[in-house]
This record gives sequence, C-alpha cells and structure tokens, in this order.
Amino acid sequence: MTRILTNHIATMTEMREPHKVLERSGGKPVAIMKNSKCVGYFVPAEATLQEEPRYATLDEVMQSIAATRDQTQPVLDYLKDK
Repeated sequence: MTRILTNHIATMTEMREPHKVLERSGGKPVAIMKNSKCVGYFVPAEATLQEEPRYATLDEVMQSIAATRDQTQPVLDYLKDK
C-alpha cells in the first residue's frame, strides 16, 4: 500500500479544472489519483520555497560535525577495522 504524502486528493477528472482544485486545497500539495492509485502530485507555487536555498559555509559544516561527533565516533571506530 502506497502512502499518500498530503491530505488533499483530486481525481484526474477534477484536474480538468485545476483552479478549483487549487482553491479547495488552500495552497497545499494535492495528490492526483487515477483508478485509486496516486499518479503524481500537483504542487501550487505557494507550497514551494520562495527564496533561493543557500549553501552552508565551511564554519557551519565544521560546527555541525563537531556537534555530532559523540554520535558518529563509535561508527567511525567500528568502520576502521573493516
């Protein structure tokens, strides 16, 4: 059984009028169903990122590595012997 990743569902027939589907979803993604199977998702512009994603700086990456060192060190030690 496939898990649907949104609460809003529309059929292929309803997609003949996509503006109505968007109004009903309130700006959230909509799962498109055909014969009771999800064939895709209709994602309105409001549900996407509005700003451009940024890259982490080297300092941010190093801080993240240092913060998770206690969790990752046992795995790294185990993998040294392999």
